[in-house]
Amino acid sequence: MNDCETIVEALGIMKVYEMGPEKVEALRGLDISVHPGEFVGIMGPSGSGKSTLMHILGCLERATEGTYLLGGQDISCLSDRELSLIRANQIGFVFQTFNLIPQYSVFENVEMPFLYRKETRSEGKGRAERAIERVGLSARRNHKPSELSGGEMQRVAIARALAVEPLLVLADEPTGNLDSETSKSIISLFQELNKQGATLIVVTHEEKVASHCHTIYRLLDGRIINNEGCT
Repeated sequence: MNDCETIVEALGIMKVYEMGPEKVEALRGLDISVHPGEFVGIMGPSGSGKSTLMHILGCLERATEGTYLLGGQDISCLSDRELSLIRANQIGFVFQTFNLIPQYSVFENVEMPFLYRKETRSEGKGRAERAIERVGLSARRNHKPSELSGGEMQRVAIARALAVEPLLVLADEPTGNLDSETSKSIISLFQELNKQGATLIVVTHEEKVASHCHTIYRLLDGRIINNEGCT
């Protein structure tokens, strides 16, 4: 890991939602740094701001105030189109509900991001195949989501995120819909991907998941109340 570089540098991040005459402060001046190859956990109770933070780090929402550098690029002044290109090319998303297209096969779901990218069809297919192999699902490549277990569906979602070779992978409660044994296998997969060089940020309410992270940011009422390193 190169301590002189950062994938994520978020400084003084604030997010205020206007709900009629009322203003709700979801984030209140957060500072977060993530280095290449780091595995970071974000924890906090419901309403703490962790999902809002994930949306801002994933360029799905804009901060009301503060500076956010992704891979050294200041994204605060980018247009909506430029942000969509950042999401497509530099960020891989993994969601609790998998977000797979039910009528598509494993391969077709993983290949989907390349419909919006500049790679040739053969390049996209090659990357999709490699990503499916990395998550151990080559034998299931032609199966539909309805033919897969919950753990397998999450592996498909992870493969889809990895296929674009992103700068950063963001996972929002990736074990939230899985039983304890399946959760362990997904955690092990994240650990292995991290050892291979993937930079990961995981939002989770599960201590067992967070215990495998290098750093944990704990949020409460829109503020970081603790920043701890793990061994």
